[in-house]
Amino acid sequence: MSEKKRGFLGRLFGGKSKPEDEAVPAAEDAAQDAPSAEPQDEDPALDVEMEVRPVAALNEPFKPFTMDASPGIAPELSPMTPALQPEDIVSTDIGSDVEPLETETPEPPAEEPEASQPEAPAPETPAPEAHTPETASVPDPVITPTPVEEPAAEEPKLSWFQRLKAGLSRSSASLTEGISSIFTKRKLDASMLEELEDILIQADLGVDTAMAITERLSDGRYNKEISPEEVREILAEEVEKVLAPVATPLDLDTGKKPHVVLMVGVNGTGKTTTIGKLSQKLRSEGKTVMLAAGDTFRAAAVEQLKIWGERTGAEVISRDTGADAAGLAYDAMKEAKAKDVDVLLVDTAGRLQNKAELMDELEKVIRVIKKHDPEAPHTVLLTLDATTGQNALNQVEIFGKVAGVNGLVMTKLDGTARGGILVAISAKYALPVHFIGVGEGVADLEPFSAKEFASAIAGMA
Repeated sequence: MSEKKRGFLGRLFGGKSKPEDEAVPAAEDAAQDAPSAEPQDEDPALDVEMEVRPVAALNEPFKPFTMDASPGIAPELSPMTPALQPEDIVSTDIGSDVEPLETETPEPPAEEPEASQPEAPAPETPAPEAHTPETASVPDPVITPTPVEEPAAEEPKLSWFQRLKAGLSRSSASLTEGISSIFTKRKLDASMLEELEDILIQADLGVDTAMAITERLSDGRYNKEISPEEVREILAEEVEKVLAPVATPLDLDTGKKPHVVLMVGVNGTGKTTTIGKLSQKLRSEGKTVMLAAGDTFRAAAVEQLKIWGERTGAEVISRDTGADAAGLAYDAMKEAKAKDVDVLLVDTAGRLQNKAELMDELEKVIRVIKKHDPEAPHTVLLTLDATTGQNALNQVEIFGKVAGVNGLVMTKLDGTARGGILVAISAKYALPVHFIGVGEGVADLEPFSAKEFASAIAGMA
């Protein structure tokens, strides 16, 4: 290689001209140091112009680099060697110069056009402005409170007779179905009367009431057709005749202060609940009331009575569970007198009428009350569960002898098809029936009305 060519290449690779035996190592050293030898451009003898294309043009076909030598070098190259080809330069060191360019360009790779694409939704931003006023229509469904106004339909409350009729629906249904099955366009005869009598007895109306109804039907109607409606009318009339003498309101204005009401009955008949409802009725009449939690065997009964006391504003006298019931009754009488209370309602533990020891304890409670007032208790109310059927007759008899029951409260008439037991009890014992209950609500305990009861149990409007 001529010295002129070696001098050019030496200047091209940034080294000085050396002997031929050192040319190869010099070229290798220059190739290794090429990445860091960026100041090649300092040599004024060489001016390399590179076409740098924008990133967007990377997909265009490759154009070779153009290299223009300065006027001072061109005379040396032209006579000795052909013009340098771009491949020779790129294949040596210029390729190393291109690599840094490629490492820098991936930072904004073809993502720039993609980054510019999200700007396209920009025209959508003004679109919501045009529709935002339309969103004002959203409150329209919110303004419609139709479901809130619906509960207004619940405001009309059922009358007492409507509630009573609904409560006695099971009892009246059994009677109505039985009567309709017998009197179907047939002439009245002895067999029909016997069937009717069986239906009335099964409904616990009692033998005496059943016979009175059948006799009434046979009078002047024998061997004649009779409709089920006519039979039910006679049934209602006969039941009312039995109940009318016992349908008397509870009178607490006897001049006794406090007027002592003792509540007795079997477990589960609703003594404590009845006391609470009575307390609310009396308080609504302006009377002062005191409650005595005499069911000391059952903690739940004491707590229940305390809740009723809080609701009605009545003071509650109570003791620990298992305390002596007679002692509690004595303390309650003393407190009621000292505070000049109008009515003292005394609860007692539920007891079976056939348990002698429990009935003896009830007698002890009554003796203690009489120590404060020989005429007390002034009213002894027996709560009867209508679902017990004929057993209720036995309860009236036993409690009447031990406690001197002088008034009845019939409960749970809405849970039985044998509501006629009240008719049988009234026909046999003629005890005043002060209240009847057809539910758990306060309004479901009302003074007893013979006519309403008779109409409801017969299924009359």
